[in-house]
Amino acid sequence: MASTRREFLRTSALASTLLLVPKFLHALDRGPGLAGLRDATGARRLIVVQLGGGNDGLNTVIPYRNDLYYKARPTLGIKETEGILALDKDLGLHPALKGLKGLYDQGQLAVLNSVGYPNPDRSHFRSMDIWQSGSGSDQVVSTGWLGRYLDSSCPDCQRPYNALEIDDTLSLALKGSQRKGLALKNPDKFHQINQNRLLSKVSKETAPAHQEQVDYLYKTLAETASSADYLYDKSKIYKSAVTYPNSDFGKNLKTTAELINSGVESRVYYLALSGFDTHVRQHEQQQRLFTDLGDGLAALADDLRQHDQWNNTLVLIFSEFGRRVGQNASNGTDHGTANNVFLAGGALQKKGVINDAPDLVNLDQGDLRHQVDFRSIYANILKDWLGADDTDILGTGFERMSGLV
Repeated sequence: MASTRREFLRTSALASTLLLVPKFLHALDRGPGLAGLRDATGARRLIVVQLGGGNDGLNTVIPYRNDLYYKARPTLGIKETEGILALDKDLGLHPALKGLKGLYDQGQLAVLNSVGYPNPDRSHFRSMDIWQSGSGSDQVVSTGWLGRYLDSSCPDCQRPYNALEIDDTLSLALKGSQRKGLALKNPDKFHQINQNRLLSKVSKETAPAHQEQVDYLYKTLAETASSADYLYDKSKIYKSAVTYPNSDFGKNLKTTAELINSGVESRVYYLALSGFDTHVRQHEQQQRLFTDLGDGLAALADDLRQHDQWNNTLVLIFSEFGRRVGQNASNGTDHGTANNVFLAGGALQKKGVINDAPDLVNLDQGDLRHQVDFRSIYANILKDWLGADDTDILGTGFERMSGLV
């Protein structure tokens, strides 16, 4: 057995495999699962969709009856005759977001305008850290808001898959101080990785006594292997026949729906759609990405609705910042501040356009001023949807919102 361990630590091929382990970041170490997850099909769940790169909110939810919008965007502004999908309050969705418009018409979409935070940061990395950590711009926090949800609401849970990121790496949002989510691209590949002969052998062994780092490694391997088996077995229960976009994002949404409809005991799913840093050729880029986003979410809703899971599901869609009000010289937009946020689901308490359109008169050096602190939305989701202590997770210092979900 000792020689096996030495071989395990020395073998370069396996060392490469071990580099994958932090991506799945073990969590939820001991004891029973989250309250309510014994009946996974009836538990409420949250799906977070992150639009990476800083989506241009003004060309997403368009103030198409505001002359200031067209003055600031003489060629980039989208005209009503181009197929804007009308909402309330003289606003309309981008023509490619037909899937979201369908949810809106069914009373299953909420639109929040001018969401941000005080003293905004225009760096992709820093602003994304702020959104994922749920912190103020004057704080540096090493845990994520959903990771702290796991810490706070699941202290004795041993299931690493209670929060799943459908990707190869785990985002800050799902990292707590004690518990972390699990990242996987799809259950089949995740299971294949854990079928490595030596990895499988070592994960079944007991670590040497009084060696904490080795013990941690063995424990992580065992939990990862156990999770891989569970997710692989569950994923065989249901295979979707719904048509999703033939894209990486579409496939990730389909994987999410299959896991949910198979009864996987996860409260949180995290997905990303990247490519929104539209400094140039914004029209073409947004058209492609919004078609993917709208059609994909419409397919997800249809898939879950067919299995009575849509009313138990809440989808949060955000981006790390919006873009500047005025277009740039390359027919695109540069980094800005406040942005829109969407909530979708079959059981929204408030629906439609929730607050006023962005103020295009009272700008902050060419940028939108935020009306809603993003943490107020998080607080509402944590407290009213997930049943958690939002103050313990997010702290204080901002106005809390209620009644959305």
